[in-house]
Amino acid sequence: MDWLAARQEQRSDPRKLWPEVESIILLGMNYGPAGDPLAGLAQRSTANISVYARGHDYHELIKGKLKQLGSWLVKEAKGTELKVFVDTAPVMEKPLAQAAGLGWAGKHSNLVSRDFGSWLFLGVIFTNLPLLPDTPEKDRCGSCHACLDICPSQAFPRPYVLDARRCISYLTIEHKGHIGAGFRPLIGNRIFGCDDCLAVCPWNKFASSAREAKLQAREELLEPRIAGLLRLDDAAFRALFSASPVKRIGFERFTRNVLIAAGNSGDVTLAPLAAAKLGSPSALVRAMAVWALARLETRERLEELERRFRPFERDRDVEAEWAAAIGATGDGKESQPL
Repeated sequence: MDWLAARQEQRSDPRKLWPEVESIILLGMNYGPAGDPLAGLAQRSTANISVYARGHDYHELIKGKLKQLGSWLVKEAKGTELKVFVDTAPVMEKPLAQAAGLGWAGKHSNLVSRDFGSWLFLGVIFTNLPLLPDTPEKDRCGSCHACLDICPSQAFPRPYVLDARRCISYLTIEHKGHIGAGFRPLIGNRIFGCDDCLAVCPWNKFASSAREAKLQAREELLEPRIAGLLRLDDAAFRALFSASPVKRIGFERFTRNVLIAAGNSGDVTLAPLAAAKLGSPSALVRAMAVWALARLETRERLEELERRFRPFERDRDVEAEWAAAIGATGDGKESQPL
């Protein structure tokens, strides 16, 4: 997470990013789901993808709309200059959105809107126009702590503070290496992101499903079968997720996540597909294949696979997974700490 500290000065003062800025315009776009975003968590042989990534990638969509608004501003006010941002610069969108009155930072650290609940994408326009400020929104969480209680990995040490190192969204999207053994069972079938803390917010009772066509969930990304995802090669992965944010984590990390979901599924029919990953050129993938097989295969079959593949293994992390797998009690529970 070095990128958070790398440009901290610019995050704390927008003028460090663009000295000419006089006003900042914040805009939100609703991406509310049509149904219960947590319903798929109970279907253990299917994978769960975060709501925001079930449709087309929002970055270009929102950037295009920001540019449309920017073009109108330039025509209406001579001398107008502006810059648009959608997760492309060190801009503190959520505090700025609260200052602009769009919502407030909830106890889960995400923006909450009275009109759209937790489901808002944010876009930012910096301009040299001196505009009158809106009234900031106040915190309306009250005594509610539903978002803190539901977190599978207890990623909130206290209200309004997120420990990203424990967050399933961070682990499945941003984290590039091996996911700690203690976290894997908590991930369940989440292969990209986690919506638990967002989904339980009571303010979602005012939310509505997204009206923008490109933000509608794609059918193939609603509860896809884990078996089908394990059969993907790199080209098929890129084709399936060509217009999705999922593509950016790459095939290696994606397969890591799917193997964790397979290991958590209890579906023994996935074992042959996991075993096929033992020959992957990626140590990250091989390690998670061993972990999944330790939870899906019989002891006899696991030892057979070990005799076949372990003598050729040179990666220390994969070796450690084999050692843990063969030393496991067979109940699918690891003794390693989080």
